[in-house]
Amino acid sequence: MHEFKYANAEREMEFYGYDSVIKSHCRMCHGGCGVLVFVKDGKVAKIAGDQDCPINHGTLCSKGLASAQLAYHPDRLTYPVRRVGPKLSGKWERISWDEALGTIAARILGYKEKYGAESVVFGYGTGRENEAAIYRIANLLGSPNVLTAGHFCYGPRIATSIITCGTNPIIDYENFPKCIMMWGNNVTISNPDCYKGEPFSVALDAGAKLIVIDPRLTRPAARANLWLQLRPGTDAALALGMLNVIVNEELYDKDFVNNYTYGWDDFVKRVNEYPLERVEAITWVPREKIREAARLFAVTKPAAVQWGVAIEQQINCADNDRLLMFLMGLTGNIDVPGGQVLFKAPPIVNVGRFGAHDKLPQEQAAKRLGGERFRLAGQFAIINPKAVWDAVLDEEPYPVKMLFFISSNPVLTRANAREVYRALEQVDFMAVSDFFMTPTAELADIVLPASTWLEMDYIGDFWKRHGYILPRRKVVQVGECRSDHEMLNDLAHRIGQGEYWWDSFESGLDYILEPLGITWQEFKQIDYVRGEVKYKKYKEKGFSTPTRKFELYSTVLEKMGYDPLPQHREIPESPVSTPDLYEEYPYILITGARQPGFFHTENRQIPWLRELHKDPQVEIHPETAAKEGIKEGDWVIIESPRGKVRQRAKLFAGIDPRVVAAQHAWWYPERKEPGHGWDESNINILTDNGYEGCDPAMGATNVRALLCRIKLELGN
Repeated sequence: MHEFKYANAEREMEFYGYDSVIKSHCRMCHGGCGVLVFVKDGKVAKIAGDQDCPINHGTLCSKGLASAQLAYHPDRLTYPVRRVGPKLSGKWERISWDEALGTIAARILGYKEKYGAESVVFGYGTGRENEAAIYRIANLLGSPNVLTAGHFCYGPRIATSIITCGTNPIIDYENFPKCIMMWGNNVTISNPDCYKGEPFSVALDAGAKLIVIDPRLTRPAARANLWLQLRPGTDAALALGMLNVIVNEELYDKDFVNNYTYGWDDFVKRVNEYPLERVEAITWVPREKIREAARLFAVTKPAAVQWGVAIEQQINCADNDRLLMFLMGLTGNIDVPGGQVLFKAPPIVNVGRFGAHDKLPQEQAAKRLGGERFRLAGQFAIINPKAVWDAVLDEEPYPVKMLFFISSNPVLTRANAREVYRALEQVDFMAVSDFFMTPTAELADIVLPASTWLEMDYIGDFWKRHGYILPRRKVVQVGECRSDHEMLNDLAHRIGQGEYWWDSFESGLDYILEPLGITWQEFKQIDYVRGEVKYKKYKEKGFSTPTRKFELYSTVLEKMGYDPLPQHREIPESPVSTPDLYEEYPYILITGARQPGFFHTENRQIPWLRELHKDPQVEIHPETAAKEGIKEGDWVIIESPRGKVRQRAKLFAGIDPRVVAAQHAWWYPERKEPGHGWDESNINILTDNGYEGCDPAMGATNVRALLCRIKLELGN
């Protein structure tokens, strides 16, 4: 085990009696933060940030600091269990790993034989860095159906960046952007994907200008040079308005446009369909403020866009991502120091190759649920969740008989939660791997105890696009918990895939590192590996697109039958698209703002983290609250055409009076009754998952903006 001593460690170890300090990398959210784990008597005693880590430079959020409370929580699953009797009213029986995986393997093989491999669906949530192993077992089985958050989280960024410029452009904070446009994101809280809040804050302290696009007055918005408070769901129109200014005032990089873009003339025609008068009417943002933001971003070099998942969880998902890349590229900020860089990974076996996508037969890939409707998603092995629920409930276009969810809680995280719940109740067989008995796990037939990041060896961040990989070193063992990778490696042998897996998963780590010429044991002895950093690579090789250019006019989307140019689509429910419904439900509801301490549905049972947020909250403007007779702290009913939930009122002047903002993913693990109150405050009771409201290319569900009404709960 790799031991590491840092400044004052010896004194601290002597004073507190620690036995060792292990250097590793946290995975309580999107991962990557370097940590020092202090061990005493074989248990984790303290966790601190690692100042030598290039990702977080010693900083650490509340989730990382509280990791030991997760690992040693008294309610944590520490051995496999099997349900005996009916769902919810049955009992849980302890079983061995051998029996659990043997039962799951028999079910997989049985359903494959009777209904085809496509009848078995694997699923995972917002990552535990297990996606490559999950895709590997599914593809080798012959199932094209892996249910992820990828239809509306990060997946669209990868899919659209590949067809636009070859890979996901990442901000080069190391070289200090002079202007940052934060769009639908709050990196200081969310620490999303390839980013952490610390370098963003350092860049601001160094003098970077800040533009924030957000319906809510976030902390970064309060610090911004310009805050554009747009109507929720109108991001595409706003971006097109900014591009209109940049094009018509000739603020774009002419060399880049003339030599490295494809489709300029058609693109100019499209942006001219969005004059600022029209954009102001759509977005609620004053035209002069749009013009000012466009100019500031275009003329300040280098500049970068700090984007987030909020722009993807809506009907304009793919076009939103493309438009923000256009803002990066046309202003000359792609692949430049301090701009948005197309970083190279170290020479390793990447996620796609490890996932064995080339092993899935074409005739099976053609059966991917929803693949014909959402063709861009299908090209990247991503499926829309509703297609799975339909296949369970209606057996259309074929029956799905088995679900295997790994680090996922779809009852809370997927739109139209009651339909999700019905599907999970009805499916023939379901297995779940998780830390706790969640509302989703309670509906399973077998539940497996998953390891936390403290209990596994793995190659951290090897799926990301920032160019680093880092060793995650196992520190402790809790009960019979196993990492998802070890579990899947074992299961794969039981379903006839042994020749493609390993005797132990450490050999799988060796396989990933093989092109580097090192083994896992050797990798454990170093801090990190970074890919070669080189700028303006497109000047030598072009972009990795069909035209070798930065594609403003997408040849890939054109071949798929989609509009090759981005556009604004009105969200399914709004004052514009459904005026009659707006009379009955007179507020725009936005959902999903991140909370410090929580990671989607996780951590509400962790004492340090739950203390930060005891109850779910809905933000309401004071004028709106007064109109509805609501006071601070009152329990409020929020209702949409799909149902109603309750959350506590938080009066907040940093939101438009026509908008309310509710928190997502709420359940009550402290309640011991079945379901743990999953439908009491879960905002996805209110959201819709109809296909017509999804992004046409990616299938992103429109969960971020809908219509609602609010009222004081009786009995307050």
